[in-house]
Amino acid sequence: MAQAMQVETSMAEVMAELAALDDPAVREVNARHGDDHGVNLGRLRELAKRLKTQQDLARQLWATGDSAARLLALLVCRPKAFSRDELDTMLHEARTPKVQDWLVNYVVKKNGHAEELRVAWSADPDPAVASAGWALTTERVAKRPDGLDLPGLLDVIETQLADAPDRLQWAMNHCLAQIGIEHPEQRARAIDIGERLHVLEDYPTPPGCTSPFAPVWIAEMVRRQQPA
Repeated sequence: MAQAMQVETSMAEVMAELAALDDPAVREVNARHGDDHGVNLGRLRELAKRLKTQQDLARQLWATGDSAARLLALLVCRPKAFSRDELDTMLHEARTPKVQDWLVNYVVKKNGHAEELRVAWSADPDPAVASAGWALTTERVAKRPDGLDLPGLLDVIETQLADAPDRLQWAMNHCLAQIGIEHPEQRARAIDIGERLHVLEDYPTPPGCTSPFAPVWIAEMVRRQQPA
């Protein structure tokens, strides 16, 4: 009972601190990107650093459904402690871009079920879930390409990229660019697909940043890989 009370009090304190960190200006900016919280991410990381790893607390934070609490949960959890089914449920619950991004990058990629989930999610009819599968595929394209059917991936991208919903389109486009950057034998086709589909060709890109338009992205990254 004492332990339960201690966890409950800790949870209440954390939620109160998150509420105190909520900033309407931050919330307004985040809303433009589809996110629904108002906590500065730097302040959130400071809080996570103080809390350190607490898996039970992480699960409770996630269960609140609050986006700031879920982001904090992903920073204080033990990624390898989640089962495959837990992660699958969490992804289907993660409806905002930042929560999904952190879940995939900070937790799923470090979990032993990542490959199984990559395959399942990539084929999911929900485009938000499918985008997570493609993000994991992009990771494999860059770091562990053995066993991947790169021409087959390009076939899927070629037929589906132009009409994909925004989040899925972004993830598939990233995979297209990564194939072109990392695999010279597929580069010409990746560039050709990008040039014909024109996806993100007119995306507003700040000065000094690389355009997400795949042909430009590929060319710039390949240029940076060349010896000085």
